[in-house]
Amino acid sequence: MHHGVEFRNITKRYGLQASAPLVVKGVSFEVPKGSLTTILGPSGCGKTTVLRMIAGLEIPTGGQILMDGKDVTTLGPADRNVSMMFQSYALFPHMNVLENVMYGLKMSGVAREEARVRGSEALKNVGLVGYDERLPSELSGGQQQRVALARALVLEPAVLLFDEPLSNLDARLRREMREEIRSLQQRLNLTVAYVTHDQSEALAVSDQIVVMSADGLIAQRGSPREMYEFPQSEFVAGFMGEAMLFPGVAGADGLVQLGPLSITPRHAVAPGAVKVAVRPEAWRIHRGERPHGAAVAGKLLKAAYLGSFFEYTFETVLGNIFVVSPDLTHVLETGVEVGLALADHGVSVVRAD
Repeated sequence: MHHGVEFRNITKRYGLQASAPLVVKGVSFEVPKGSLTTILGPSGCGKTTVLRMIAGLEIPTGGQILMDGKDVTTLGPADRNVSMMFQSYALFPHMNVLENVMYGLKMSGVAREEARVRGSEALKNVGLVGYDERLPSELSGGQQQRVALARALVLEPAVLLFDEPLSNLDARLRREMREEIRSLQQRLNLTVAYVTHDQSEALAVSDQIVVMSADGLIAQRGSPREMYEFPQSEFVAGFMGEAMLFPGVAGADGLVQLGPLSITPRHAVAPGAVKVAVRPEAWRIHRGERPHGAAVAGKLLKAAYLGSFFEYTFETVLGNIFVVSPDLTHVLETGVEVGLALADHGVSVVRAD
């Protein structure tokens, strides 16, 4: 890693008593320079506290925080080159767009003319040209978001922090803004730490995802693809999208039996009982023709049409199985008998939590 942010065994408790509970319990990870790392987890898992510790708004109880190789653990926000963008955007209502963006530069003692040039450049970077004179109240939610982004970027921070930045926007705008943040991050080679509870947002914007569990620990970290396709625990499988968990048995030959199906796990598994997490899109439906390899017999109980895909529930020896199928041409009728086989992706053997 060419320096960025590094957390080494960070703990945080609120309150001075040693008996006060730890909100963050010995967390270690890196945000590599020029990459976007998302910290994902359920409410109350400590993810916002982690972000605030990067910003210097909270001081850790134990451990070390490094930025660009320098120990910043006890430094305040003013002594770290960090910008943070909040859910509420926090724009000054009485200042126009350009003044809002220039504000931080003026506070740092940059001359007015230079601040104006840099402010206009930052607004151009986020696609807001010709809005300089408008007040925040005259802007849409997405435009206000862009102004807040420009205001954070204009300071050329070493690290840019986002705390649930898209939670106030509607679905379509959310998608546009997350594409915008991602392309800006890549174009300007920014180092970004991003907090969200929305796993599809995390999958879309991240180079690395760090999943925190409800008890303030890191459950797993890796690329979006690793996290979705190869979760290591029941918790991560369920948190990173929809997954059904089935009891399986690992044999001495290294294969895992799931009813009539046998699975080759990605990691060596000790013989004995295991859990198998299966994504709903990992099932292949075979009607009439024989699948290559084993299949489990299923009878269709319920079907729902959702525009771009069908949701099916099949009754099988493994229990009811929920399947998502993009096949809109061959529609299945309730009561039909099929064979269900597994694809190579979306199936993982996990630790039972």
